[in-house]
Amino acid sequence: MSGPISIGSVAEWQSLLSGTNVVIADFYADWCGPCKMIAPHFERLAKEHSRPKKVAFAKVNVDTQSAIARTNGVSAMPTFKVFHGGNCVDTIKGANPSALSEAISKAAKLADTPGAGKPGDAFKTPGRTLGGDAPAARRATGPSFNLTGLLNVLVVFVGLYLVSLFSARSKKEE
Repeated sequence: MSGPISIGSVAEWQSLLSGTNVVIADFYADWCGPCKMIAPHFERLAKEHSRPKKVAFAKVNVDTQSAIARTNGVSAMPTFKVFHGGNCVDTIKGANPSALSEAISKAAKLADTPGAGKPGDAFKTPGRTLGGDAPAARRATGPSFNLTGLLNVLVVFVGLYLVSLFSARSKKEE
């Protein structure tokens, strides 16, 4: 098997994401001590689990490829991200070898399943759509009465009234 691929451009990154079912990316920096510590572990896992067009491992230097790091919300090094079908499905922050091994084992199982598809596909099930109308049964009965919400509002109102009352009294006494 092959080791990790060093990403040299945004186009190369996009090509890897679109052409590979599962991509495990190591977002690192040359000056980062923990990044250097976990790099041999990542490379060993890459050699063990890489499969052409199925599972690829990438190394993204956050200093030279800052646009890719920014797009993926990388704020700590090292950060490992698992992509399935081009969408991020898992993130590991920090040099945690056991968490990284576990995430890669899970990702390797995803390699034979189709990609996640377009964003929003997960919501294409029967029932209410996000931002859509309420179900017909609920519309027919009208809005329901929420006693808990009313009590919460009442407690907050009384609490604020008492606080303002006592602070006004303390100002008069001064």
